[in-house]
Amino acid sequence: MTAGKSARLARIRTGGRYLVVPMDHGITLGAVKGLKNIESTIDAVTRGGADAVLAQRGVAPRVHPNKNDAGYIVHLNASTSIGPDERDKRPSGTVEDAIRAGADAVSFHINVGSEYEPGQIEGLAELTSDAAEYGMPVLAMTYARGHDVRTDDPEAFAEDLGHAVRLGEELGADVIKTGYSGTPETFEHVVESTRLPVLIAGGSKGTDEETLSMVRGAMDAGAAGVSMGRSIFQHDEPEKITEAVAAVVHDDDAAADALERAGLAVEA
Repeated sequence: MTAGKSARLARIRTGGRYLVVPMDHGITLGAVKGLKNIESTIDAVTRGGADAVLAQRGVAPRVHPNKNDAGYIVHLNASTSIGPDERDKRPSGTVEDAIRAGADAVSFHINVGSEYEPGQIEGLAELTSDAAEYGMPVLAMTYARGHDVRTDDPEAFAEDLGHAVRLGEELGADVIKTGYSGTPETFEHVVESTRLPVLIAGGSKGTDEETLSMVRGAMDAGAAGVSMGRSIFQHDEPEKITEAVAAVVHDDDAAADALERAGLAVEA
């Protein structure tokens, strides 16, 4: 690993663990809650303990003044929820664009198992080659999504997720983000499928207790952290929920202890 890549990775993690808050959803969903005034949300989550925020390059001027020295990851493909198929992620920038935007890392999304997988594999392979020229870390979001993905069976789903994370490593990524298989026992297989740090996505927005229990389960299985969007940036108190997630990821708190520490009430 080059000195530049090592230095940039240090800017998006703490002690080898990651709490990333993606807010690239403005392309996908539009100016939804938490993203209209993205400046205040970025300020809140980074004050709450986020190691890095993730967004498209066009909002870089709104990111830098508000990120409180946290890292900045520029996402480089996209689609919309009102387009023909949200899984059809297309390139939205280059490594050079990300450098000009002041990025510490770049990210790219692949839907493994979908009909768009071949083109997205080509896109990630090209991106990791380009990023290597600049010592730029790559976060690969490798989701298992397609007709043959076995989401109804946690063990089988973990096998598909394991295949997805291994794909990211094989294509030259530095950090992997994927879905959670549902239990710590099954997620161990996912983590063991790659030598790279594995982060879990936030998944469907649930209660705070459900969110933190999922994070706790992933960390118990060996995950290196989270890359969690809507469960954080659309929260009524984004700083507090970030504090709670940080307590689990960085301080190994139990879910209930993290909620109490952040001043969040346990839902009845």
